[in-house]
Amino acid sequence: MKHGRTVLEAKRLGVFACSPDTPLEEAARQMLKEDISSLVVTDEAGYLCGIITRMDILRAYLRDTEAWHSTPTGEIMSRQVVTVSLQTTLHEVAQILMERHIHRVVVTEHEGDKERPLAVVSDGDLIYHLHKSA
Repeated sequence: MKHGRTVLEAKRLGVFACSPDTPLEEAARQMLKEDISSLVVTDEAGYLCGIITRMDILRAYLRDTEAWHSTPTGEIMSRQVVTVSLQTTLHEVAQILMERHIHRVVVTEHEGDKERPLAVVSDGDLIYHLHKSA
């Protein structure tokens, strides 16, 4: 992974998203279909509300094995999303992931006091770039 390479230089833009009202079963289905481990949760205008991961869905299942599938995503999503800009370097992303013990960050663009999600950079993306540059 080249030390100064930015998110913009390394990552295709685009996110897989759902709304806070999306039932967990539908969110899980979308994750399986797209072979991803998380969905960005956005409001009706497309601004960042949170993130939902496979582990969040498993926690919801263990908490309520009967009704997990109909639980709205907004009830269990993480609202404290770690975000970076397109100018953040991959090295900085790696440091953030390690320091915070997380697996992904959401790349956003600020629009006033809101954030529009542009991409997700995961630990898997970083490993891909490490391998590619080796």
